[in-house]
Amino acid sequence: MNNSSQPEVDDNADLLGCLLDLWNRKEQEKVRLEARMGFSNSQDPLSSLLCVLEGCPGRLRGKAASLGQCVLMEFVRWRQSQPQVSLEGRAPEQVHGLQLRALGLLSEAQPSYIGPLLDMYQLQSLDPALLLGHVHKLLALGCFKEAALISIKLKLQSALDMEQVCVPLVLLDKLSLAESYVQGHSHLEEALVKLLDSWCAPNFSLAQLRREFPDLSLSHHQAERFQPKILSKQVFRLMERLNIDPALCPNSVTKRKLDSLRFLMYKRFVEKGMSEENWRDHIQAAVADSPELQVHLVELLVRHSGLSVAAQWSLLYGVPRERLPLGVWDTQQSLPPAERGESVVSSISADPWDPPIADQERYYQLPIAKDSVHFLHTQEELEHCRQMVLQPGTRVGMDMEWRAGFGSVPRQRVALIQLAVPEQVFLLDLCEAEFAKHDRTVEFIRTLFSDPKILKLGYGMSGDLKSLLATWPQFSEQPLAVDGVLDLLSVHQQMQRNCRGRPRSGPRAVEVGEGHAEKGLSLLVQQVLGKPLDKMEQLSNWERRPLRNSQLRYAAVDAYCLLEVYLTLSLDPARFHLPADLRSVPSGQTARSKEEKRARKEREKGKGKQARCRGVPSDGPGGAGRVQLGAARLGAPLKPQQLRVVCDNMLQGLGRFLRCLGVDVLMLENGDDHSRAAKLAREEGRVILTSGQPYQTLKSQVGEGRCLALDCTERARDQTARVLRHFNVQLTPDDIFSRCQACNGDEYMRLPREDMAQILRERGYMQGQTEVKPVENWEEQYEPQLSPTTLPGEAPVAPEGPRYGSRCRWAPASDLDRQSLRFPSGADLQLHTVPPGLLPRVPVFFICTACGKVFWDGSHFERVLNQFQDVLHIGEDALTSQ
Repeated sequence: MNNSSQPEVDDNADLLGCLLDLWNRKEQEKVRLEARMGFSNSQDPLSSLLCVLEGCPGRLRGKAASLGQCVLMEFVRWRQSQPQVSLEGRAPEQVHGLQLRALGLLSEAQPSYIGPLLDMYQLQSLDPALLLGHVHKLLALGCFKEAALISIKLKLQSALDMEQVCVPLVLLDKLSLAESYVQGHSHLEEALVKLLDSWCAPNFSLAQLRREFPDLSLSHHQAERFQPKILSKQVFRLMERLNIDPALCPNSVTKRKLDSLRFLMYKRFVEKGMSEENWRDHIQAAVADSPELQVHLVELLVRHSGLSVAAQWSLLYGVPRERLPLGVWDTQQSLPPAERGESVVSSISADPWDPPIADQERYYQLPIAKDSVHFLHTQEELEHCRQMVLQPGTRVGMDMEWRAGFGSVPRQRVALIQLAVPEQVFLLDLCEAEFAKHDRTVEFIRTLFSDPKILKLGYGMSGDLKSLLATWPQFSEQPLAVDGVLDLLSVHQQMQRNCRGRPRSGPRAVEVGEGHAEKGLSLLVQQVLGKPLDKMEQLSNWERRPLRNSQLRYAAVDAYCLLEVYLTLSLDPARFHLPADLRSVPSGQTARSKEEKRARKEREKGKGKQARCRGVPSDGPGGAGRVQLGAARLGAPLKPQQLRVVCDNMLQGLGRFLRCLGVDVLMLENGDDHSRAAKLAREEGRVILTSGQPYQTLKSQVGEGRCLALDCTERARDQTARVLRHFNVQLTPDDIFSRCQACNGDEYMRLPREDMAQILRERGYMQGQTEVKPVENWEEQYEPQLSPTTLPGEAPVAPEGPRYGSRCRWAPASDLDRQSLRFPSGADLQLHTVPPGLLPRVPVFFICTACGKVFWDGSHFERVLNQFQDVLHIGEDALTSQ
């Protein structure tokens, strides 16, 4: 280094020493001010930053706020107003030197700070061999997460060994990062899925895999994630998301089919809810030509049906003698010729149109003759249907059938559409490809769904509509308009709610004989028409042709019963505690009974100010908040106070972070059922934040876009940043601590230290005489204001001192009863949490009026500010009172 740069080196050393001294004295605001002044006075701010970071103890790696993190983020903010600070115009050797120094810091940085270093020093322009060498060094040091993030940002994935990077990530339960690493590289996506599938093989050994990475320490939770059940779910999720051929994942597919075999055994031999013909269809489709599944089938049959049936199926598939369970070979030898080979699948029982007498007495029956059920697969046949169905004022019962996929990857396509009008049922055969793809067929379905003058009756139609989109992609390209639809599922839910606690003068009581209780449409038909539906054909193979009479009858009944249910309910709605106009019943899961609304209003009224502290909008739950949230998904910015969420019990850390930033958050307790999250979301217009398996269940119970899934393996801080970006929340420093982390309240009361000292003495919490000086004009001193230390030409900065700013509400001192130390909400002042030794150093305390928790200004504000610099919106508008 030449002598001309020595003054700059000395200045950097002086700056580092000053910053270290201020940091050790916990004067974070002065650290930020001194850093800005140092950068402004430096001849080479980019070099000065590296000098400071290289000299910081712990550099940037600690999870808690460090000096390096504080300085780096302050530099990022300062540089926004200094566009001339860049590498442009420098000598190549000088640029290269700065880049090498920045590259050396990357292994010491928190993941969220890697980006600023990469961007400011343009590390992507370095020699790829040099960058790859650095990534390999990180991998050797065990910095797998940092290596993956740098590789992603510098687009080095194709030059690296995918397994060397991704295997340790998956071992450390960071599959989401591994997915990000391969995203956009089809060959790597395929390799990752195949790798996960290989771990589902019966001979996979986690211990052997761990020996390849001896320095990795796995927790019990991380090891549990390597169970085949969990891994295969991840494989199927990725196969669907990345459109991977299932043939590349034989282990996961075999496990899924084996699970299907077990389910089919249960349905047929335990629950007795599937006909023998349907069971045979699905068994043959699941087993196919897999020798392993054929052996598993025989073993399951021995357990569920006996040696004779197991012997018949083992002969059909030619299972080798050495793989047969005990006794099956001997049973084979004793079988008569008529029960060998193909006879096991060819002996189909007679299939008349009329069901057995016992079933006619027990189940709801189709009230029209077989001649009135029309199976359509030509345009000529469809024309007759059009003339009957597309008449203004027509009521149409509608249902759809598809083959049960038992967890298969592609979404099932509709095989049959049933349309029922009085005295007629039309069955549209969508397995006839030419008929299904014909423009007239597609146009007919589009016209039917969009015509408001035709009342379409269904039950749980959201699933039908999703399958329609999988059947006809043109409905995704040009969205299918839906109007004039009444989902009787919503009517049924309303009826059930309104009947609770009422005398049994309405719907008939549900009488259950053998088997399981009725549910869904079958329950509704039983309650309204007196008998349930026969669901034996529900899991049929609806793609087989020709369909059996029992299948045709089942399909016709499922559509026609909707007409009769609607007619019965319409004739006497009061008997079923329904409104006169069934179409006025709110659709979907957001429907709520008047009793629930009244109960909620009573609860809110009783809570008084405490309810207001929870941030419920004045226009009621689900009002403006819901509109604003919809706008946020379209890109309109939200203030943190406008986002209202409920976190499930796996995301409590996320909930506390969001509260810290001003978001209105309710959190489930550890013992709460996940259904409570859906209830709170519906009642109060909140968004559910969840992770893992509950997502699919909760998503189906709330409106579109009202449930967000997060990776529970991510740090709570990263989850928080993801939520803020997803909803376009504009976070400012004034939002930090504007809401109580303990109870979600948004109202505080200021209490000067002399008043706090007096209360502590009166209640016996202070022994002896502690000198407490009154703070003059403390009300003015701690109102939100701009700092007087702002440098010329710079954006204003947040004031030094307490940060409870304009985003929260302030209660008057009179709200605290000085005798009982209780707030109007019923909360007691939590005096026991205030150490008397704090009084000389804390001028003002801040008390949550909803729970009584006491806060005071400390270093926590700076830590939060540093953690969320990348999502903060800082500028004059953000820092002025609003």
